[in-house]
Amino acid sequence: MSTATVHSQAAAPQTAVAPRAYLVLASSTFAFTICFAVWTMFAILGIPLQKQLGLSETEFGLIASMPVLTGSLVRVPLGMWTDRFGGRIVFFLLMLATVVPIWFVADATQLWQFLLLGALVGLVGGSFSVGTPYVARWFPKKRQGFAMGIFGAGNAGAALNKFVAPALVLAAGTWIVVPRVYAVAMLITALLFWFGSATNPAHATGKSVSLGEQLRVMKDPRVWRYAQYYSVVFGGYVGLSLWLTRYYVSEYGFSIKTAAFLAACFSLPGGVLRAVGGWLSDRYGAHRTTWAVMWVCWVAFFLLSYPPTQLTITSAHGPLDFHIGLSPVVFTVLMGVVGVAMAIGKASVFKFISNDFTDNIGAVSGAVGLAGGLAGFVLPILFGVLVDLTGIHSTCFMLLYGAVCVSLVWMHFSFRNNERATTDAAKPPHATLAQRVA
Repeated sequence: MSTATVHSQAAAPQTAVAPRAYLVLASSTFAFTICFAVWTMFAILGIPLQKQLGLSETEFGLIASMPVLTGSLVRVPLGMWTDRFGGRIVFFLLMLATVVPIWFVADATQLWQFLLLGALVGLVGGSFSVGTPYVARWFPKKRQGFAMGIFGAGNAGAALNKFVAPALVLAAGTWIVVPRVYAVAMLITALLFWFGSATNPAHATGKSVSLGEQLRVMKDPRVWRYAQYYSVVFGGYVGLSLWLTRYYVSEYGFSIKTAAFLAACFSLPGGVLRAVGGWLSDRYGAHRTTWAVMWVCWVAFFLLSYPPTQLTITSAHGPLDFHIGLSPVVFTVLMGVVGVAMAIGKASVFKFISNDFTDNIGAVSGAVGLAGGLAGFVLPILFGVLVDLTGIHSTCFMLLYGAVCVSLVWMHFSFRNNERATTDAAKPPHATLAQRVA
């Protein structure tokens, strides 16, 4: 496939989609899927490493989430570089830079070595803030929500990791094979992406914009509002993707293979259905879609938060014993519902960004992605701390329930104020004056 620079897209009508755009979307989505699988590989590797190194629950959360930290921190600069230099070259070099650290994970033997290599491997998590503006600019505004949703479906790499990594461990009898295979897969993916993608110089909108001008957009309060929403729908998704396999093992006593399979029932729809979220956002609007997502999560986390409870009631006929708790089937169904809601929410939040920050998608998506990624880093550690302190595994859902409450309150007041401002602006001056006099 030709990799020549494409110029015709810039001159195409705003409602048209060039055929090359779909090739760019396909190659970028495939690359992001592999990147996300690698980014979350310690969610599986951490389980045998916990036994090998004698880690606490908190330390398990730290080793599982360390890649998420660096992948989050680099999102802002990577998004800005994408605006300035174009997504193709930035995406390609980013993938190449992680091949060596992934390979050497197999040689690590101590906790600090896994944390250091995990931090380097985590750079690949910044691919989201590269691919999102790169893909979006190939499509007209009315199709950007759907296009970003398709690309974001690469989050399903978390589910791919849960299928592939345990199978590799069981087949080889050791976890060492996983980073070796993943390093080769990353190198092949980088090459496939390069030959399957294209460059449009018109998309590098930030070349004439200074660093200060790119950062100035961060003062907009909408950026921080969207960052909070994304910390719930994406940060919560990443945190749970890293934690759920361990949760099934400790709470229900499943094997790592069974636990990883059931955890994939959350991760898979949480990634694949992001495209549906993009379509819904294009059709019904980002606000309405995100509002519905938050309410679904609020109900689900309320139910998931209740810990297994044994009640004894004294009656006239003697003590009556009751057990209240979620069976594995009910728990998995609820997690599937949360996964679907978060998939839709991840797309709807980025629809806000494409609507409000057309010329700064890279910088703003980097900032919002940073917030979501940092939440994905902090949450597994907090999950471990809460379990170590209380011994109650469902405390992770209690924490997420509180985060969703914050989002709902913030959405309610911020959009009510926006509606009032819009209504006042639409009124004739004499009507507004009359209201003031009254």
